[in-house]
Amino acid sequence: MAVEKENDSVVVNNRKAFHDYFIEETFEAGLALFGTEVKSLREGRINLKDSYAMVENGEVFLYNCHISPYSHGNLSNHDPTRRRKLLLRKGEIQRLFGKVQQKGFTLVPLKIYFKRGWAKVELGLALGKKLYDKRETESKKSAQREIEKGLRGKGR
Repeated sequence: MAVEKENDSVVVNNRKAFHDYFIEETFEAGLALFGTEVKSLREGRINLKDSYAMVENGEVFLYNCHISPYSHGNLSNHDPTRRRKLLLRKGEIQRLFGKVQQKGFTLVPLKIYFKRGWAKVELGLALGKKLYDKRETESKKSAQREIEKGLRGKGR
């Protein structure tokens, strides 16, 4: 399970994932990157929009994650949208494979961060929301905001 500590530096959060999916469970995975990708990641030049992960042949890969080419790179710069291997234990991969086979479940990257110098991705086992679910979630959030706003005003 992914637990954020003080020395973790979050590079990017996928806030859209919490809007579009119910997150059932989270996993922390290492990210296999090239040198120029790490440098670009440290600059914060990454986009998780429409990215997802899949289990293939006993390995997990991240797709559609756009890491911009490094600004000071040369001809050997990386391909921005290549598939990237995620580093997980065999037991975790088998568990994810079993869960993803169920109807409606998908793997969505929630955030990418550095932990002790290593690039990590937090994967969420997600179930898609319908339009009415999104509306319901939004109405609950707004009601909670109104309650907190009322409590703040009452203490004065």
